[in-house]
Amino acid sequence: MELLWATPDARSVADVLEELNKERDLAYTTVMTVLDRLAKKGMVTRERVERAWRYLPAESQDVVVARDLVETLEGVPETVRRHALRRFCDSLPEAERLALLKADSAT
Repeated sequence: MELLWATPDARSVADVLEELNKERDLAYTTVMTVLDRLAKKGMVTRERVERAWRYLPAESQDVVVARDLVETLEGVPETVRRHALRRFCDSLPEAERLALLKADSAT
């Protein structure tokens, strides 16, 4: 997913494979299977361009991360959730904390 999020352009299996093979050796069919499963789960969209599928993320990375955070906190007691969020905010670099405060005050 990170490779797909890294560019606004749709990528083919061959494109993704080329990037992944810079760090490790994977088979074309492995990458094709993973991208196909991501498409079936609705995490990526795909369109046929000539004879190859080209893949794009269905949602931006920030949307997915935010949803994952919300799902992680579901069912957690309110006081624990509040303390966890405070610890999370305290762990952020100062510039990010200030940006959050600024965004919060703008709404």
